[in-house]
Amino acid sequence: MTAKRSAGLLLFRRRGTDTEVLIGHMGGPFWQARDEAAWSVPKGEYTPEEEPMAAARREFEEELGLAPPDGSRLPLGEARQPNGKIVTVWAVEGDLDTDLVVPGTFTMEWPPGSGRMQEFPEIDRAEWLGVEAAREKLVAGQRVFLDRLTELLDSGRR
Repeated sequence: MTAKRSAGLLLFRRRGTDTEVLIGHMGGPFWQARDEAAWSVPKGEYTPEEEPMAAARREFEEELGLAPPDGSRLPLGEARQPNGKIVTVWAVEGDLDTDLVVPGTFTMEWPPGSGRMQEFPEIDRAEWLGVEAAREKLVAGQRVFLDRLTELLDSGRR
């Protein structure tokens, strides 16, 4: 069985000597009361027939309701998540007004076993955070992308 794959875009901006990243708090009842390790890079699954960058752009727009900014896509590579899914992320320098975010939704049975289907936002809020603050909030398997972004920016290649 092949692992599921997701692709995403990690938007970043510079504020003086600081770097901020845009991450989203995962929506739905499971994540509602959690904050630490309950945030994600805007991303989503794709099939082998879809090009990963196209999926990353599509998922960014689906999750935030806004097109991703234009700009160079800086590859941050892949990381296998604890659930076995492989996530590929690109960093993009740009800005986005979080007040304009209109999250996409998903439907699930809630409460479990109730037979009632409810709609929830994929991301219930998006925020700009400094890299270290984002590290505490991101799910553990995605923190490596912050390390790679920091290394890339510190190396002067960007």
